[in-house]
Amino acid sequence: MDLQLDAQAVPVIRTQPHQSLGCAIIDENGQEVSITEEMIQDACHELEQRLVKPSHKD
Repeated sequence: MDLQLDAQAVPVIRTQPHQSLGCAIIDENGQEVSITEEMIQDACHELEQRLVKPSHKD
């Protein structure tokens, strides 16, 4: 199964950048912080930057 192709087949409905997605995290002060689309996109971008591609052994 190719996850890239499957993911592209499903329509994605974007929210406003600072709109809450109905979930939250608790910060270091014990305060609830709503998770936004922008936060998720930033986290994904950071993970992509840290991605280490495996070397090909021939």
